[in-house]
Amino acid sequence: MRCFFHLVSNHDEIVDNAGIEVQDLESAKTQALIAIEELRAEIGTEADDWSGWRLEIVCPVGTLLHSLQLVETVH
Repeated sequence: MRCFFHLVSNHDEIVDNAGIEVQDLESAKTQALIAIEELRAEIGTEADDWSGWRLEIVCPVGTLLHSLQLVETVH
């Protein structure tokens, strides 16, 4: 199944137009955590600036499958 990983806040959205193929939702969640860890490595101590942001896993038709708060996950 193809999943897309959008970064979303109340005021902005960074859309993943490519997505990735995963076996199931659990695999998608694992990939989301990996992506968040990579983001954390890039932004370092600026992680608090991501307060209010979340990573949303959506299917190709746009249905929300799972959501992770970035700040809670990053810390």
